[in-house]
Amino acid sequence: MERKQFGLGDIVQMKKQHPCGTNAWKVIRMGMDIRIKCTGCQHSVMLPRLEFEKKMKKVLVSAKESEQSDENR
Repeated sequence: MERKQFGLGDIVQMKKQHPCGTNAWKVIRMGMDIRIKCTGCQHSVMLPRLEFEKKMKKVLVSAKESEQSDENR
């Protein structure tokens, strides 16, 4: 199975939405555990990397892409 690609500062979509109603989370810490923050209510959750990779659906906004678009302005 191919590992999912994500980075620090990326906005990711999870398979299940948060009780506040949003489905977008920002990656704020990476290591053996991944800490993500809800973009709706700012609640943060820490998950083991393997569990995070299973629950992550896709990357919505890459931090690298947003940095490049900011530099071009």
